[in-house]
Amino acid sequence: MKPETPLRAYWQANVQLIATLLAVWFLVAYGASILLAPWLNQFRLGDAPLGFWFAQQGSIYVFILLIWVYARRMDALDKQYDVHED
Repeated sequence: MKPETPLRAYWQANVQLIATLLAVWFLVAYGASILLAPWLNQFRLGDAPLGFWFAQQGSIYVFILLIWVYARRMDALDKQYDVHED
């Protein structure tokens, strides 16, 4: 077994972060928008049923939030593994 190099550890942390964020995006986009939509539709957000809102707007807002989280976490990882750009 190869010893773990700092760049390999950096890459593994990056891939783990991407996988986690994609899982969250999938759960919101598919779970809340499709699977849970009938149950969520009993609640309302403004004039729209909540399941419909997640399908039309909520998953986009979550995606934008995930982009922000990814950028922040990658900045921290870059500094942790000393590959940041200053």
